[in-house]
Amino acid sequence: MSSLRFLCQCCSQPLKLTQSAETLGLDTSQPPVASKLPLAQGEPRETLEEVPTSRVERDTEKLQDGASCRTPAGDGRMSRYSLNIFTLLGKLSSGRTLNSIQKTTRGIFDILSGEEDLVHPLCQDCTDSLLEQLDTQLTISESDSQHYKCCLETRESISEDEREMLQEELKDMELEEARLVQELEEVEKSRERAAVALEAAQAETETLDLQEKQYQREYGKLLWQQLELQDELRSVENRLWYAETQLAWLEKTNTFRSTFVIHHNGPLATINNFRLGCLPTVPVCWNEINAAWGQTALLLRALSSTIGLEFQRFQLIPSGNHSYLKSLTDDTVELPLFCNRGQSAYLYNKFDQAMMAFLDCMQQFKEEAEKGASGVYMPYRIHAEKGLMEDPGASGKFCSIRTHLNSQEQWTQALRLMLINFKWSLAWVSLRYCQK
Repeated sequence: MSSLRFLCQCCSQPLKLTQSAETLGLDTSQPPVASKLPLAQGEPRETLEEVPTSRVERDTEKLQDGASCRTPAGDGRMSRYSLNIFTLLGKLSSGRTLNSIQKTTRGIFDILSGEEDLVHPLCQDCTDSLLEQLDTQLTISESDSQHYKCCLETRESISEDEREMLQEELKDMELEEARLVQELEEVEKSRERAAVALEAAQAETETLDLQEKQYQREYGKLLWQQLELQDELRSVENRLWYAETQLAWLEKTNTFRSTFVIHHNGPLATINNFRLGCLPTVPVCWNEINAAWGQTALLLRALSSTIGLEFQRFQLIPSGNHSYLKSLTDDTVELPLFCNRGQSAYLYNKFDQAMMAFLDCMQQFKEEAEKGASGVYMPYRIHAEKGLMEDPGASGKFCSIRTHLNSQEQWTQALRLMLINFKWSLAWVSLRYCQK
């Protein structure tokens, strides 16, 4: 069984009639009353009459077409122009008579006619909201009416002079209003120009911010480089100070005295802590003696280079504990300034020849160094051709530098006298060539 339904023109919710039009007593001759249309949920109770089914269906379709020809506003708001606009939902029951349908429809259309300045149909909530709005508008209208009455009473009580004065004030106010409107226009134009200038300034500010960030990054990099360069500069200054300190210390340092240290206290003389010679009571291995000879050969080579001396018959080749002398006349002749044969070394002729050749080189150095007013002084004489060292303080005692047919004491004494001469030579070279 179908029912006749309407949509609320405010909230678009479906409405249902609680009773049929016949029970309401609607009639075309009676005036429409809005309060006679109760709104509630439920199905209408209707009286069925016998009518042809085809006729009822045709009338029903016409009624639905007429009711749904106009739709409610899309926003659901009430308007005076949406009067008599409602939507019919569902189909009418075929059991109702055409007469009852026409009566019901005419009654409803009378209620929703233009005689009532209301938008129908409405639900209960929308009706209450509409009544509140109407009360508010009524209150405002009454307040406006009271103000108008007061203005009329005041106007009637004002004299002609006062009215003219008020007209003058009104003109002044109108002029002031026109002036203010013009100023407002100028202010608006200024505001627009200021807005444009503000946009330009903001764009420039953004550009400047980007540039500032870029400058900050570059400044940070440059500052970091500056700190690194400052650290490097301080490091270089420290290294320079250290180098200058070392240079000053080296300038005050005697190279020969620092490089070659000769001691002759006791029966054995030493050079750079290597003992040169041996005694029955003080045995010395040949490796140490050979190392001492290597240091002595290096010393003589350095002294001769300092004074610019070139040896005539032999060339000194300092090589540690395997030093030797090379003949300048015969390249095949090499005289070893070392020995590893133990006690039989005293019978080793080449070693004796090397020591005699070494004395010959030392004699050449002495002769070259004695030239000039400040020549070198050696306390012990050298007899290179015989391989002897003379001690003037011991009543002209001679000591042979050879090991063949010689005692250890004599050989060690000759080596000791030779190193003492070298010590005096070191002092002479240091004073003459090493001082500025």
